[in-house]
Amino acid sequence: MSWFPLNRAMGTAGVKCLKITSPSIFSRRILPSTFRAAAPGYVKTRLFSTAEGDSPSPEPVSLATPPKPLPQQARVVVCGGGVVGLSVAYHLAERGWTDVVVLEQGKVTCGTTWHSVGLVSTMKATRTDMAMTRYSADLYKQWEAEGEGVGWKQCGSLNVARTLDRMIHLKRQHAVAKTMGVESQVVTPAEIQDICPVLRVDDLQGGLWIPGDGALTAPDVAMVFSRKAKAKGVQVIEDVGVEKVITENGRVSKVVTSAGNIKCEYFVNSAGLWSRELGKRTDPRRVNVPLHACEHYYLVTKPITGTNPLMPVIRDYDGYVYFREWNGGLLGGGFEPSPKPCFHQGPPDKFEFQLLQEDWDHFQVLLTEILHRVPAMETAEIRQLVNGPESFTPDSRWLLGETAEVANYFVATGMNSSGIAGAGGVGKQVADWIIDGRPSLNMWAYDIRRFIGHHNNKRFLRDRMQESFPATAVLKYPREEYTTGRKLRCSPLHTRQEVAGAVFGETMAYERAMYFKLDDDDSPENEDRRMWTYTKPMWFEAAQEEYWACKERVCLMDMSSFAKFELECISPSHSTLSASEEVVDFLQKLCSNDIDVDIGTIVHTGMQNKYGGFENDTTIARLDHNHFYMICPATQQSRAWTWLARHMPQDGSVHLRDVTSMFSGINIIGPHAQQLLADVSDISTSRSDFRPMSCKKIDVGSASGVWAMRLTHTGEDGFILYIPSEYALHVYDILMSAGKDYGVRNAGYYALRHLRIENFFAYWGLDLDDRTTPMECGRGYRVKFDKGDFIGKAALEQQRDHGVNKRFVHFQLEDYDVNLDLWPWGGEPIYRNGRNAGLTTTCGFGFALDSMVCLGFVRDFDDKGVEQILKNSNDFVMKDAKYEIDIAGTRFPAKPSIYTPKQNVTYVDPSFIPAPQKV
Repeated sequence: MSWFPLNRAMGTAGVKCLKITSPSIFSRRILPSTFRAAAPGYVKTRLFSTAEGDSPSPEPVSLATPPKPLPQQARVVVCGGGVVGLSVAYHLAERGWTDVVVLEQGKVTCGTTWHSVGLVSTMKATRTDMAMTRYSADLYKQWEAEGEGVGWKQCGSLNVARTLDRMIHLKRQHAVAKTMGVESQVVTPAEIQDICPVLRVDDLQGGLWIPGDGALTAPDVAMVFSRKAKAKGVQVIEDVGVEKVITENGRVSKVVTSAGNIKCEYFVNSAGLWSRELGKRTDPRRVNVPLHACEHYYLVTKPITGTNPLMPVIRDYDGYVYFREWNGGLLGGGFEPSPKPCFHQGPPDKFEFQLLQEDWDHFQVLLTEILHRVPAMETAEIRQLVNGPESFTPDSRWLLGETAEVANYFVATGMNSSGIAGAGGVGKQVADWIIDGRPSLNMWAYDIRRFIGHHNNKRFLRDRMQESFPATAVLKYPREEYTTGRKLRCSPLHTRQEVAGAVFGETMAYERAMYFKLDDDDSPENEDRRMWTYTKPMWFEAAQEEYWACKERVCLMDMSSFAKFELECISPSHSTLSASEEVVDFLQKLCSNDIDVDIGTIVHTGMQNKYGGFENDTTIARLDHNHFYMICPATQQSRAWTWLARHMPQDGSVHLRDVTSMFSGINIIGPHAQQLLADVSDISTSRSDFRPMSCKKIDVGSASGVWAMRLTHTGEDGFILYIPSEYALHVYDILMSAGKDYGVRNAGYYALRHLRIENFFAYWGLDLDDRTTPMECGRGYRVKFDKGDFIGKAALEQQRDHGVNKRFVHFQLEDYDVNLDLWPWGGEPIYRNGRNAGLTTTCGFGFALDSMVCLGFVRDFDDKGVEQILKNSNDFVMKDAKYEIDIAGTRFPAKPSIYTPKQNVTYVDPSFIPAPQKV
């Protein structure tokens, strides 16, 4: 036994000591029971240095079991024998897909699963998060009841709050949990003390008690997944590494391993720490899997007298730390605000059942908080400080789904130190995704296509770890932006806007002006106002001024970040556009609206999947007979490209180009936009000559080749100019100079957001997703059933004839004070006649309506929570219905509408006003 002075750990003089005992705790607790039985004392916890330039060569460990023969072919190959990869294999087998091979380069659980602390919490940020972790918890409880021995103990969780904002966050989670039937209770400091007497509570605001949560032994869960999968025919093969994934015609075809080759239809990258490096081994086109490893610390004590075996899991994330009972003692760890990224050059192939070097100095910030919250720890004997690597993603969300680069190449990785809590739900969703072509939940927040190639940059990933690692604990406010890895994709107007006082956000690594500072924003009276908050933010007045300038004068908004594509068909001589209809036929198949329109016409359309859901929500301009220009939300750059590319004619007749960086976009919004553009261009901009939803190629100032489109994506009159990027600064300067007489000013995306929410315009990724149909969001008038066949037509006809599952609704809050009340930010429960009816999607203050506006979908749930078909959705929404919206436990009356409310405005874009439809 060795003794560790507390003053060394704490950096203070003192007389108390922390004891460290050996051998490693893992030789008898964390290893799965099958390993403990087969090889007692098998693991000697080896320490591993991650200093730059080290070239470690740890000795391989073997159980000396005879290797299994490698099959020559399988339907699915899963790389990674951790809890997530084994869960995917198990759930595939549960659905009848048993021709599955799991390959593990070492031994099952040897990567990070073996040192997991085994926390399972169902209280997460979103309804989808909760659904997946709840599925995991229910599965583990079932297995424990069946005698599978996963170590499950239902001790509950206590999430405590030191600040009022953390308390608001917990109340928001509690409000959503109630709609899902997840038991939780908001508790006072005194009640926290009663539930867990070892905690210090004098500095707490309160907390959230979740009695259904628990803890378990993570490796044993993995072994149960493995055993059950093998019982159904899945092969789990150890000591075989994946060296390369071979593709043919953009699809997975073969896996090259250290023991031979396997032909397969599907490949699942569930390699944990190694996932990024494995993605690079795809031939001929590598797959981007953006994650990076960080050191993750926790402390384990010897038994402490009086410790309750059913002590709840404690999360004190205002102090970055968590706790659980562990073999009569306590385990305490956390997510420090200044983490240590590791394995920047990639993890070694043979990092099996190993830990990283202890760093007590680095652990000090967590140790301080641990001793603060649990004073009894000060006299505890410390068994071991554990430093195990975990992988984290750029936005702290999991990486799931089919990749953009290669068809049938799936990922289930980047678990951000919550692999055991998510493993069950993730395995089910990925298995459904493979078998059905889509998951059973809306998974866009985790879809790997939310990233582009830039996000896989090593330096970017290492820098971003300073925020994404602590994001597990640090309170993340609505719309809060990351600060690392910025100023990477900037429009030509960026510097001009920066000088003008722009405050930038970032989407798909693209810098976008969110609002422009007012002259008094930095005055002393505003110093207490915050950018990120649950209440009225500091940018409110700036967005208000920009909003009214768009309504009453004219504004310029940089829209360069929108994803832009060109589709065309070139003649066999490659000198002219083809005179045939290849692109028209292609788009008619993908789009639910009619694309065969006159040259110069713009069409808003969805691209539906076979279920009728939105795979893409896009604006398409017909530039020539066989030449089209497509505009999508910035977040769809990767996803939209993938959807288009995978439906391309096999004969190569249609050419697709991503021209996002080739064209800058300037949105001219407001009643004076028409005259301003006329002043600087060579065309008439009158509505008779330049009608809404049309486009022309024009000159602006001395710049040529500018595509002008009469729409604004806000509901206001105006034009978007798509300008060859080299001319963007010139065009911007010309417009600002000529617009002085019209009161021109800059506007940012917050103004756009408030305009489009007030005008009841839905955005993909915020309001719409691949599970929402045009019939459900008031866009049935854009579906042209008589134009011929298109993807999703049958599903939409079914809804047209028999009803929908939900209906998109515009709400105005009543008895609400924008200055004093908590704001809705999206995800708030909607109640209809006192019953849960759905969640809001996006919210913003409607300045013309002078009320807070919430958009969201209304559903009809029966007593068991099952959605009912709405045969007349208009009547269901509007007749005999009283609505309330729950904001952190307070319900506000809400006035519903299924159409854009009337405003005192000069103009509303006709493309935003749906024709009456009865569904």
